[in-house]
Amino acid sequence: MKPRRKPSLSRKPDSFPAENVFERWDAARLLRHGREFEQCHFIGADFSGASLGNLLFVDCLFERCNLASATLAGTGLQNVAFDACKLSGLQFAACRDLLFGVYFEQCQMPYTSFYGRKMPHTRFHGCTLTDADFGGADLTEAVFFDCNLTGALFERTQLSGADLTTATGFSINPETNVLRKARFALSGLPGLLSQHELIIEA
Repeated sequence: MKPRRKPSLSRKPDSFPAENVFERWDAARLLRHGREFEQCHFIGADFSGASLGNLLFVDCLFERCNLASATLAGTGLQNVAFDACKLSGLQFAACRDLLFGVYFEQCQMPYTSFYGRKMPHTRFHGCTLTDADFGGADLTEAVFFDCNLTGALFERTQLSGADLTTATGFSINPETNVLRKARFALSGLPGLLSQHELIIEA
């Protein structure tokens, strides 16, 4: 097995060999193909409810795919992007730690779990993250651009330098989370947070 290069985290993969572009696959076809996928572009796939455990994805893009309630136990996600995907109920906390790196754009992600996950600099762009679990996660300098965080759980979460200026619906207790130099819009503040060195932007 060739050595894996360290992925460029939070960079959306956008270049794929023609033979690695797969449309409308289901889980059975995916598993027949192998256990490791590098520089692959999945379009319109339906992996909902499937067991994707112990598979490895490197520099891959899932576009308009349905992975709702799929199993990710031991799954490797190394610089993997999800664009306009249905990801409800996914347990990203169960993925393997090695070189974990993800990017999300315009995804439906209610009830996802990132509990304890180290994922600094991660970008969430235009995502619905209602009732997601970020407890104990490291989201240092993460970006939540135009995201709905209604009901999302932040507890012992590292949010230093994170950008939530355009996020909505969140409720974050500054006493139980690390918020140093995190960025919030004035309209999004749930309380008086100036003592925590937050950068408040109108």
